[in-house]
Amino acid sequence: MIEYGPFKDIPPYSQDTLKVHYENNSPFLTITSMIRVIEVSHWGNIAVEETVDLKHTGAVLKGPFSRYDYQRQPDSGISSVKSFKTILPAAAQDVYYRDEIGNISTSHLLILDDSVEMEIRPRFPLFGGWKTHYIIGYNLPSYEYLYNLGDQYALKMRFIDHVFDEQVADSLIVKIILPEGAKNIHVDSPYEINRATDELHYTYLDTFGRPVIVAHKNNLVEQHIQDIVVHYTFNKILMLQEPLLVVGAFYILFFTVIFYVRLDFSITKDPAAEARMKVACITEQVLTLVNKRLGLYRHFDEAVNKYKQSRDISTLNSGKKTLETEHKALTNEVSSLQSKLKTEGSDLCDKVSEIQKLDSHVKELVLKSSVEAERLVAGKLKKDTYIENEKLHSNKRQELVTKIDNILDAL
Repeated sequence: MIEYGPFKDIPPYSQDTLKVHYENNSPFLTITSMIRVIEVSHWGNIAVEETVDLKHTGAVLKGPFSRYDYQRQPDSGISSVKSFKTILPAAAQDVYYRDEIGNISTSHLLILDDSVEMEIRPRFPLFGGWKTHYIIGYNLPSYEYLYNLGDQYALKMRFIDHVFDEQVADSLIVKIILPEGAKNIHVDSPYEINRATDELHYTYLDTFGRPVIVAHKNNLVEQHIQDIVVHYTFNKILMLQEPLLVVGAFYILFFTVIFYVRLDFSITKDPAAEARMKVACITEQVLTLVNKRLGLYRHFDEAVNKYKQSRDISTLNSGKKTLETEHKALTNEVSSLQSKLKTEGSDLCDKVSEIQKLDSHVKELVLKSSVEAERLVAGKLKKDTYIENEKLHSNKRQELVTKIDNILDAL
C-alpha cells in the first residue's frame, strides 16, 4: 500500500501527474492457442491429445541471452519459466510429451491417489515474449467416462483441463471424435460454447468416417475447467464391422493368392515340366496302392489268428479269398501305373518293378504262414515247430517290407 499526503489548501479540480514504478518478477504464461482432441473407442479406451501454443506475456527480454550465464548464475532469469506442473486425470496412462522434433525427455511423472502430476520442462527457458509449442497425450479407460443404457450413450469429459496454475487461454478448440455410426448427437455444456460444423474423421478400417464434434471458445480461465456431456446413440452390432472387415480382407487375399498360383502365364508349354508333373502324380498313386496292399496282409494275419482260436475253417477261407481278390486288383493297378511310368520314360519304372517282385515274396510268406496254421490246428504240425517256422517267416517278411518301405521313401 502506497500512501501520499496529507495535502492542504488544494484548489478544486486541480490535477497533477503521478508515476508509480515497481518491479514484478512473476512469470506471466498465456495459452495463446490450444487444440484438445478426444477420441472415443467402444473397445475400452479414450485417447486424449492436447496441442498447446504457450507464450510468456510478461516483460519482453531485452538484449542477448546466454545459456552459460543463465546456468552459472542461479539468481539470473527470475521471471523466466523453467518448468510448470500439469495435472492429468488419475486414470491417465501411456502419457507422452513431444513436439515437432520428437519426444521431450525433460519431464517427470508423479502418480498420486487422485491425479497424475506431470512436470513439464520446455526445451529452453521461457523469457518475456518467448513462445513454445508442444503436444501432450494420454489414454483413459472408457468405463470411467462413458455411460450407456442400451444404445444410448453419454460421454462426460472436461471441456478444458488443467495446464498450469492460474491458467489463461486465449483460444481453445475441442474436437470429440465419436465411434463410426454414432447418431443423434447432442451436447450439454455448463457455459456457452461455439459449435462449428461437424466433421468426419477417417482412421484404420473406417468406411464412411467417424463423426467429429467441433467446439471452440475464447478467453478461458481455471473456472472453466468443468465437464461437458455428449449424448449419442450407437448400434452395438456396428462393433463387429472392423473385425469382419479384417476377416474379409484376409479371405480375399488368400483367395487371390490361390487363384494366382494356379494361373499359367507361359507363352509356350514346357513338355519337361508337364512330364515331371505327370510322373509325380503317378508316383503318388503308386505309393497309395502299395500301402493299401501291405495293409491287406495285416488284415489277413488277423483272420489267421482268429482261425487258430476258433478253429473255424470258414474264417480262414473268407480271409484268404478277400486277400486274393483285393491283392489281384491292387497289383493290376500298380502294373498299369508302371506301364505309364515306362511310357513317360521315367527311371522310377524299375523301382516299381522291384517293389512288385518283393511284394510277391511277401505274399508267398503270408500264404505259407496260413498253411502251417492249418496244419497246426489239424494236429499235423507240432507247436514248437510251428513257432520256430513262424518266427523265421516273420523275420524274412519284415526284411522284405523294410526294403519296400525304403524304395517308397526314395520315390
